[in-house]
Amino acid sequence: MKYIHLLFMVAIFLVSCDDAQKAEKEISKIDVNLQVERFDVLLANAKLSNIPSIQKDFPFLFPKEIDSSWIERFNSPLQKQIFEEAQEKFNDFSGYEEDIRHLFQHIKYYDKAFKIPQVITAADYVDYRNKLVLEADLLIINLINYLGDNHEFYQNIPRYFAENMKPSQIIPDVAESYAKRFVYQNQRKTFLDEIIYYGKLLYFKDVMIPEYSDEDKIGYSTEDLKWAKENEAQIWSYFVEKELLFSTDNKLLSRFTVPAPFSKFYLELDNESPPRLGQYIGWLIVRAYAERTNADVMTIMTTESDEIFNKSKYKPKR
Repeated sequence: MKYIHLLFMVAIFLVSCDDAQKAEKEISKIDVNLQVERFDVLLANAKLSNIPSIQKDFPFLFPKEIDSSWIERFNSPLQKQIFEEAQEKFNDFSGYEEDIRHLFQHIKYYDKAFKIPQVITAADYVDYRNKLVLEADLLIINLINYLGDNHEFYQNIPRYFAENMKPSQIIPDVAESYAKRFVYQNQRKTFLDEIIYYGKLLYFKDVMIPEYSDEDKIGYSTEDLKWAKENEAQIWSYFVEKELLFSTDNKLLSRFTVPAPFSKFYLELDNESPPRLGQYIGWLIVRAYAERTNADVMTIMTTESDEIFNKSKYKPKR
């Protein structure tokens, strides 16, 4: 019986891989008219006399009236350094542009009504909580938030934020911004609701940016992901034994889902653990649901958390 079961699982895996390959071929044929506009380069090379014409092309990036304070900032040594750092790190943006195009092809494959946005790169002050802006049909990527985790601009930023302020996080961050547009749940009251919400965001990345590593999708180091995988059963046992899944205690969010130096079990191992382990477990639950039901990603994004949990039959690896 075990041999038959193994053959059955292998057959399912092979069919799934074949379907995924066919989908990728179709996705690659989708036409996406995209040209990233390098506003940061345009502004860096501009003279004050050019600003009015640039303002006409990008009115949403300028104040209505360009006053003396804006001109002072434009001419300041700090702003000039910001422009220089962005150009040095992202002189060639073509690879990222291709990855954004690939992401948009995937979204359009699953959502025929998806409209390609205007994509603009900027070089503004560091904002580690709002690394990019997605509004309506406009995507603005502030390159200063992706210079590399050890950059001098990030010395006063909490380390657990700075670790993900690197070029490899641009596309995962764009994908997550779109995931938040598509995700829906009637409620986010319990800890289980919350971790499945984040699990949906991460599963969206599985489907939309399959070429990216799990580390990049969740923003973990290789060591973080290894720790999470090796301790999956213990994490799940803790959640179950402490009756956390259906708890409405908001403190659980700061312990297990939001950016932090580590997850908080209130045990000696805390300092060794990666942060946001609730997100990680939610991701595994959603993945298990997707494998069992074969539901498409857009359906999963709007499926209620209790249905995902119950039908996932999630069991941690031991």
